[in-house]
Amino acid sequence: MSDYGHDLVFGSFTTPRNDDPDRTVGLAVLAEQVGLDLVTFQDHPYQPGFLDTWTLLSYVAARTDRVHLSANVTNLPLRPPAVLARSVASLDLLSGGRIDLGLGAGAFWEAIEAMGGQRLTPGQGVRALEEAIEVIRQVWDAEARGGVRVDGEFHRVVGAKRGPAPAHDVPIWLGAYKPRMLGLTGRRADGWLPSLAYLQPGDLAKGNAIIDDAAREAGRAPEDVRRLLNISGQFSATGRGPLQGPAEQWAEELADLALSEGISTFIFAGDDPDDLRRFAGEVAPAVRELVAAERASDSATERTPARTPAPEPAPVVSPTARTARPKVVGGAFAVVPTPDDGRRRSDRKVWDESARPTGPVPDPTRTYTAHEQANGQHLVQVHDHLRSELAQIHDLIEQVAAGEIDAGAARSHINTMTMRQNRWTLGTYCESYCRVVTTHHTIEDQALFPRLRQRDPRLAPVVDRLEQEHHVIHDVLEGVDQALVAYVGATDGLPELRAAVDLLTDALLSHLSYEERELVEPLARLGVS
Repeated sequence: MSDYGHDLVFGSFTTPRNDDPDRTVGLAVLAEQVGLDLVTFQDHPYQPGFLDTWTLLSYVAARTDRVHLSANVTNLPLRPPAVLARSVASLDLLSGGRIDLGLGAGAFWEAIEAMGGQRLTPGQGVRALEEAIEVIRQVWDAEARGGVRVDGEFHRVVGAKRGPAPAHDVPIWLGAYKPRMLGLTGRRADGWLPSLAYLQPGDLAKGNAIIDDAAREAGRAPEDVRRLLNISGQFSATGRGPLQGPAEQWAEELADLALSEGISTFIFAGDDPDDLRRFAGEVAPAVRELVAAERASDSATERTPARTPAPEPAPVVSPTARTARPKVVGGAFAVVPTPDDGRRRSDRKVWDESARPTGPVPDPTRTYTAHEQANGQHLVQVHDHLRSELAQIHDLIEQVAAGEIDAGAARSHINTMTMRQNRWTLGTYCESYCRVVTTHHTIEDQALFPRLRQRDPRLAPVVDRLEQEHHVIHDVLEGVDQALVAYVGATDGLPELRAAVDLLTDALLSHLSYEERELVEPLARLGVS
């Protein structure tokens, strides 16, 4: 059992197909929009059906603002390490510190030879990779005296000038499966990046043991090596096998991999945009909560990590959610509702905010368990996903305005979003979280608002008002849809379309802040299960 205490990271693994470059880039942009942390592409320079991965990474870096980017993994035999080091550092500087480096020793040697690369045996590949890591790190060490000096068996770089230094400490992750590569990972790398499809039962535990031993022998801590994993599967209504089932099954299985095998970065391999949205919006938040709850529980019981785990990071949120999310721990109530900053885009008012009722004042002497506080945190996370979808809608409308997509495509995309599918009259929290993520809630349990009324009648005015606002939001969403339909037939309807989206923005952000303000504490105090 290994949990190295790393923060959780979720990413995408997209095929760099060149038959539809806009779609390939669009999937990377979508990954950022739905809240993923990392975008990766495989690197096979000999594959004529693929875009060149390094060129693609550069282009995607210019089209995104937040996500980290990496090859998964870089084909080292066809990319000289000294040049690669400068390429990585340059793009890291240009992107504001968002480039990571996955490296592989090489495969498909006939294709590599056909492209001018040198065929290596497995042992030679490991030695060449270790030399390359040394070259790369010396190039990045711009403050050291003298030039780069690596006079190796496969890579000879003697006297090359150092620099530039990357904008951040670029991690080096190795795609490794065999003992020699795993040993190199423990000695020299910052991360282990295998693919689950290529592993047999027990391989993760065996690999971790080899990496841990090699790290200790090199004077490092096992926790110095992040454990990443490429995963793939299918979403379905019922479970049919590992990562073959509903989102809640995925979440439980990935949480188990995090807690028992030390995996802290999950990279989803798939080119279906709906699967990407589901992985980001349903699976990732649930895994974070399951792991956080287990870590909080374990810290008070028998399991003690090798060192104090790093603090669990705040969930990734849209720029519209401007409050940092603290880790949920027991004690005083610490879940912070997202404040309403008061900014409005539209002159229209769909309700009187001053007439909103407030609930009972919380007891300042009461304490809450981590599990209780997680209930309120779940609500905030569901809302953060809705805020990220709102940002996507604005981006889609600007794409329509620029002629990059048509209104029909934008409408189709919006109709797949959680906010469009959500039955607002039943409450965002249950429809978006309980129904999808939590497996043990019955239909009666999902009737969140009636249960809150029953458990604390003082909340009845607040619940009544929230239900009224849910109906209004439904109508405002219908207005956006109608404006999109009208725009199809009359392209001069762009001002009306933007006005409809502005009204939705005002209504939704205001409502979500109000709902969090009034419900995060009652959810902890009264429970939802």
